[in-house]
Amino acid sequence: MKEKLDPTRIPRHLAIIMDGNGRWAKKKGAMRIFGHRHAIQAVKDAIEGADYLGIKYLTLFSFSTENWSRPQDEVKALMELLVKTIIDEVSLMMKNNIRLRSIGDVESLPKSAYEKLAEAQRQTETNTGLTVILALSYSGQWELTQATKRIAQKVSEGKLKPEEITQQTIADHLETAGIPDPELMIRTSGEYRLSNFLLWQLAYTELYFTPVLWPDFRAEHLYAAVEDYQKRERRFGKTGEQVKP
Repeated sequence: MKEKLDPTRIPRHLAIIMDGNGRWAKKKGAMRIFGHRHAIQAVKDAIEGADYLGIKYLTLFSFSTENWSRPQDEVKALMELLVKTIIDEVSLMMKNNIRLRSIGDVESLPKSAYEKLAEAQRQTETNTGLTVILALSYSGQWELTQATKRIAQKVSEGKLKPEEITQQTIADHLETAGIPDPELMIRTSGEYRLSNFLLWQLAYTELYFTPVLWPDFRAEHLYAAVEDYQKRERRFGKTGEQVKP
């Protein structure tokens, strides 16, 4: 599959909504956390596949603002799993020159998870290969609200005039400031919605939906999504004739 891909048309930024852990576990007659544990291999495969293709940014929707309303036992187990995974993977990220970043209200995470995340980001901050971005306690509406507050504060302080606010101004105050918008977004499990993910950044992103449940997702599925992406014509409001080489 990967041999079919055009190396000149690899997306620079890939975003993934990792969905289907609970349904995968239910099919196995197990608790939801069983699906979350088995999803770790899918994360590893996605990172490995993105790194192999030369993708520069991989954003993974790991835990949404809305996920805090799930049963507390599941949330607690998820946070413990997050800490363990970060600890286990830091050495591999260092070996492969991978940088770890996060977006979202990470300060709302349990203290142990927040501290391990911050330490992993500190250790990998000088790495220059693939940047893996974990969206944790994140939602697009929360992000836009925070950006609006930051801009309003600057206006109230006289540092910015309302007429000076542009689309770039908003982009510069988002969690992803300085990071290019995703060219491709993958959602697993057969659901067809954005679920409050990167609402501003996905304005012109190509969307790819697959019925594969996240714990079954492997690098080959990532390559298939990129192959589909390469067949599309990205026009950004222009005509097909205008965008042809």
